[in-house]
Amino acid sequence: MEVSRELFFRHGLKSITMDDIAQQLGMSKKTIYQHYSDKDALIMAMVRLQTNCHEKDLLDIRKSSENPIHEILIGMNTFAATFARINPTFFFDLQKYHPACWKMFKEFKDKQMIGFLEDNLRRGIRQELYRKDINVKILSRLRMSEVEIGFNPQIFPPDLFTMPEVQVKIMEHFLYGIVSLKGYKLINRYKQINED
Repeated sequence: MEVSRELFFRHGLKSITMDDIAQQLGMSKKTIYQHYSDKDALIMAMVRLQTNCHEKDLLDIRKSSENPIHEILIGMNTFAATFARINPTFFFDLQKYHPACWKMFKEFKDKQMIGFLEDNLRRGIRQELYRKDINVKILSRLRMSEVEIGFNPQIFPPDLFTMPEVQVKIMEHFLYGIVSLKGYKLINRYKQINED
């Protein structure tokens, strides 16, 4: 699973075959087929594993954060390492060639990720870190769309932009757009601590 995931992340899903995986592992394809009936079953298991890991990461981030702004900043740092490893074509291949896997990923994104963001936004409003006039439902979906746009190689060609750079800049822009003056000062304090 680990070898497959790294190959898929690095090269995308379409370009990696079961032969490539077997060769990388130094075993026969037949051995892999004892565990996974086909490439789609392997990808489904990998997506399930990734979503479970991300769900655990989200809970850990929430527990370790001081406030909603800190939570978003920690989340960005946590997921930046993953973003750096993923070829932008991975998600397009998943959507186009593995629709059942894409559906599972989309359900995770729509339920877990958007729910996490909605909760973050509500807490930020209550703590007066975010503006009171923001629409939680709209902005949580906007934020998820921004993450997806950051993976689009037509918009951000990999030879011009790094994935972590794009995601961090989009996240900063989003965060500065929703914070109150109190939240703005807090972001700058965290940035200063990070620079020091």
